[in-house]
Amino acid sequence: MSTVPPVEFNRNAVSPVECLKGGWNLIKNQYWLILGMVIVGWMIASAVPFGILMGPMMCGLFLTFFKLRRGEPIEFGTLFKGFEYLGQSIVATLIHVVPIICLVVGAYVLFYVFFLFAMLSQTNGEPSGGAMMLVFLVYAVFWIAIIGLIMFLSIGFMFVYPLIVDRGLQGLDAIKMSFRGAFANFWGLLGMVFLNFLLSLAGLLMCIIGVYFVLPISYAGMAVAYEQIFGLRQGPQPPSTPPPPPVFT
Repeated sequence: MSTVPPVEFNRNAVSPVECLKGGWNLIKNQYWLILGMVIVGWMIASAVPFGILMGPMMCGLFLTFFKLRRGEPIEFGTLFKGFEYLGQSIVATLIHVVPIICLVVGAYVLFYVFFLFAMLSQTNGEPSGGAMMLVFLVYAVFWIAIIGLIMFLSIGFMFVYPLIVDRGLQGLDAIKMSFRGAFANFWGLLGMVFLNFLLSLAGLLMCIIGVYFVLPISYAGMAVAYEQIFGLRQGPQPPSTPPPPPVFT
């Protein structure tokens, strides 16, 4: 059974505004390079079902942010160093994505079941208006609950990829530590999610394409929040691999 290595973390350490300011200060001298890395990373991640390649792309981005924080040189190819963490990042991505897909698919299935029920509840040969309104009301409440749950999970998973890169944790261990550190700083991270939402909304108002321009700041802000909670090692840890099999002579 996998056990979580003793990684220490701070509680109530996240300041949302300072995270975003720190993220901008971190990347502003390399902004266009980081923007290109984010766009290419999203394109690669979108090319494979279930976002499986999002894991190594995110690992590459956080490796880039941590190099900047340490004053080390970066290049566009740093993004692809995330593939060094391919196995563990895919494990983390699937554990994150699959439950969300199940929730969304289940929501649509329930909607059609309730809609069919409402259509069969006829009054004078026509579908019951009260039944239809009840279906849409229940469905709206259900979707609010689903969105809240997805946000809850996303906050818990926020530091999985940084922990894989910075501490060399395996996928399951990184998830456990991410949830512990994230929920010890839940309200600060929730505030940061809200600020990122406002940034994205502003990006949408800039002919939609503006969303991509604010993504580097959002991701860099997560890297700053990670450092506030877990600290940052002096150098990245190599990808964790299982021990070699015993050799019998």
